[in-house]
Amino acid sequence: MRWGCHLPRASWSPGLGRVLQPADERIPFLIHWSWPLKGEGPLGSPRAFIRHNGSSVGNGPSSGRHGQLFRGIAASEAIQRHRHNLAEWFSRLPREERQFGPTFALDTVHVDPVIRESTPDELLRPLAELALERQPPSAGLPQLALSQLFDPDACGRRVQTVVLYGTVGTGKSTLVRKMVLDWCYGRLPAFELLIPFSCEDLSSLGPAPASLCQLVAQRYTPLKEILPLMATAGSRLLFVLHGLEHLNLNFSLASTGLCSDPEKPEVPAAIIVNLLRKYMLPEASILVTTRPSAIGRIPSKYVGRYGEICGFSDTNLQKLYFQLRLNQPDCGPGAGGVSVTPAQRDHLVQMLTRNLEGHHQISAACFLPSYCWLVCATLHFLHAPTPAGQTLTSIYTSFLRLNFSGEMLDSTDPSKLSLMAYAARTMGKLAYEGMSSRKTYFSEEDVRGCLEAGVQTEEEFQLLHVFRRDALRFFLAPCVEPGHEGAFVFTVPAMQEYLAALYIVLGLRKTTLQRVGKEVAELVGRVGEDVSLVLGIVAKLLPFRALPLLLNLLKVVPRVFGRVVGKSREAVAQAMVLEMFREEDYYNDDVLDQMGASILGVEGPRRHPDEPPDDEVFELFPMFMGGLLSAHNRAVLAQLGCPIKTLDALENAQAIKKKLGKLGRQVLPPSELLDHLFFHYEFQNQRFSAEVLGSLRQLNLAGVRMTPLKCTVVAAVLGSGRHALDEVNLASCQLDPAGLRTLTPVFLRARKLGLQLNSLGPEACRDLRDLLLHDQCQVTTLRLSNNPLTAAGVALLLEGLAGNTSLKHLSLLHTGLGDEGLELLAAQLDRNQQLRELNVAYNGAGDTAALALAKAAWKHPSLELLHLYFNELSPECRQALRDLGSATEGGARVVVSLTEGTAVSEYWSVILSEVQRNLNSWDRGRVRRHLELLLRDLEDNRGATLNPWRKAQLLRVEGEVRALLEQLGGPGS
Repeated sequence: MRWGCHLPRASWSPGLGRVLQPADERIPFLIHWSWPLKGEGPLGSPRAFIRHNGSSVGNGPSSGRHGQLFRGIAASEAIQRHRHNLAEWFSRLPREERQFGPTFALDTVHVDPVIRESTPDELLRPLAELALERQPPSAGLPQLALSQLFDPDACGRRVQTVVLYGTVGTGKSTLVRKMVLDWCYGRLPAFELLIPFSCEDLSSLGPAPASLCQLVAQRYTPLKEILPLMATAGSRLLFVLHGLEHLNLNFSLASTGLCSDPEKPEVPAAIIVNLLRKYMLPEASILVTTRPSAIGRIPSKYVGRYGEICGFSDTNLQKLYFQLRLNQPDCGPGAGGVSVTPAQRDHLVQMLTRNLEGHHQISAACFLPSYCWLVCATLHFLHAPTPAGQTLTSIYTSFLRLNFSGEMLDSTDPSKLSLMAYAARTMGKLAYEGMSSRKTYFSEEDVRGCLEAGVQTEEEFQLLHVFRRDALRFFLAPCVEPGHEGAFVFTVPAMQEYLAALYIVLGLRKTTLQRVGKEVAELVGRVGEDVSLVLGIVAKLLPFRALPLLLNLLKVVPRVFGRVVGKSREAVAQAMVLEMFREEDYYNDDVLDQMGASILGVEGPRRHPDEPPDDEVFELFPMFMGGLLSAHNRAVLAQLGCPIKTLDALENAQAIKKKLGKLGRQVLPPSELLDHLFFHYEFQNQRFSAEVLGSLRQLNLAGVRMTPLKCTVVAAVLGSGRHALDEVNLASCQLDPAGLRTLTPVFLRARKLGLQLNSLGPEACRDLRDLLLHDQCQVTTLRLSNNPLTAAGVALLLEGLAGNTSLKHLSLLHTGLGDEGLELLAAQLDRNQQLRELNVAYNGAGDTAALALAKAAWKHPSLELLHLYFNELSPECRQALRDLGSATEGGARVVVSLTEGTAVSEYWSVILSEVQRNLNSWDRGRVRRHLELLLRDLEDNRGATLNPWRKAQLLRVEGEVRALLEQLGGPGS
């Protein structure tokens, strides 16, 4: 994986005029409402309107032009109710869009794609072999804005019928949706009445006859009163026919007779044909949208203008889209109070813009507005509050649902094959074979081989032709990277891994042995019982010794095939697990950081995603494998015509569990451990995760940048477990208070908790206090070193210590406590009776505060060790602390130096290891000064002792200190 739109297709389906369903479901937009609407003017826009690159707005909202044809009060009110109902319905957004914030709406983020006028001669020109290259605009044919669609043509002739066509993902549905909303808000003054029809809805009516007036009245109840006036509306009446590929039109008179009466019942396809012929309502304007393969269903003599929707062929349109989409305010704080600030959103937009300018492949992908949507959804998932249950796999599955739901490959084909099912079979094969051979660049022969595999009949070649014209560009794009001219790549690299995983879980990958074995097993299964019955009777009549053996063989064949399939699943699971735990990737970042860097680009001297590594890695493949087996994604895929059988899902899960159980018990690097947890998050199966992760005892994510999403992943996977974690190490993870709150369920299971080097301040101590006071807290060791807690934070921690009974070891090394912090500890240390070790070294404390804390520690009933080295202590204070520690048996030992008297302290290695560990993060001048003092102390003690053994020990420690001083650039001797 090397690097990671429009609004989704309108979901228009049958069932019109029924009760309004939840917006998440695929329900018809042509539902009507009958509430009254006051006022006679067009609806006012409820929000600021932003329009870019060609508006459907004419010369501004109409003033007095409305009502010229529909002058009566009743007619005007009917039109207003119609506007209101359309606006209400077309403003509804699916769940996938509502994640972008409460103010998100089509009015505020729409960017018109490029529309290029084309000619019938150009449409008849043979396509390129793979239909992937973007054709250059023809000379003399400029780009079109929506407001120019019905302008007179080059010869001055009036244009009444416009056909807009584009491949999957170019934004046809978005244009229709936006055009309808423009009319509802009075921004299309050229039309007094707009009637949209979904051809998918009309096709669902079958051969049942109905008149045009009935079709309109059933879908738009307010228009019943003005149906007789439609014939007088002329060109001010606009019909929008969306998705013509769903209708099988026949313009021959022998099949579809002439009909000019809008009230005469006919088959819906016949009504559409007569509208397009201009035999019914000849003056009406018609806008048609369709996929390229269905353009020929309308004879060109009935079309006044063709327009090809070319997506965002201009990079500036892509940038504008991202700015509008990503700058939407969030829905509110997510888990743990996480929210994205305006500055963070601006930073995301700036990084993405820079990457678009320098990374041409991502710009080529965002040529399709659909993929602009996918990029924004992925960034929103990575950086914004994550809705409950949302996963990366669900984003990709929803992305495909928004573009392919309800889409058949060819409505004229009797097989009614789902477009997504065909893509999974062909593109999935290419994706998996590329992943198996570890390549992401494909030659034309590679692509053709996967597309034409198994194609033999004329019908199959026709389906292949339709797929090439309509959807191939959605999945594959010409490679624009230097050195790979003529090659093809998946539009986004992650889509290759998603389709490869889909190819596997759908059971489409079969070896020759599996295919033959399945046929034999099915044949034996069908006739096995009958043959066994006959042979059983024959065996009783004739003494054939071989018959019992033959009977047993009939029973064994299905079992052998089952084992062959099982071995295949285990092999795939083995490959998936090995891919998950590979370390030969970009500096071994976790998969979420890799995905973010691929979209936003990388900073610093790292390998750029445009430069492939020596060995391609596909770490998203196992994530998608797990995600596609989840119940939610299987349900969505079933809607797309790609059902995954429950039994197959269980068997795949068992094979994966078996392999994860073996390899998952080994100690993993932090980034690979996070990938392992992310796999379980994608799978969304707590029982499966509990069984596989039951042996996990140490959670070491040190150095992993813990974003809000990663905190959510870890908490979701491990927060509900029952067994204790021996250690949770989150050192140097850039944690913040919101992350601490999200991870609290995991912290409650930890015995040792390391939160060093996270820039946690006093605010975080509030959450740590709540953790310590929790009745299920079992933390015995808490390391908070190198965090700016200050005295204010310690005051909160002391409240938690007062009510805690589990904590034994507390490290506050280099936390900016100062004298005030140590004095607070001295005053309230006795409120906790279980603490055994307290480290307050390197906190800038003076003699008075250090002595006060040492005396409180000496009186403490359980405290055994107090660290005070590297504080601003005078020689007299250090000597007093040594004397206090050795004055009476049983008191806490105080560590202030590398020596104890003339001997080396037994804690000298602890002190120097802390210095070595933090050498790059501490104040080098201050550390050098303390080391020089320690070195002088060692030299003085070495001169004061006559014991050769002690001299040798002191010399050894002196050498360690000198080595540290040399690293700091100080005098080593």
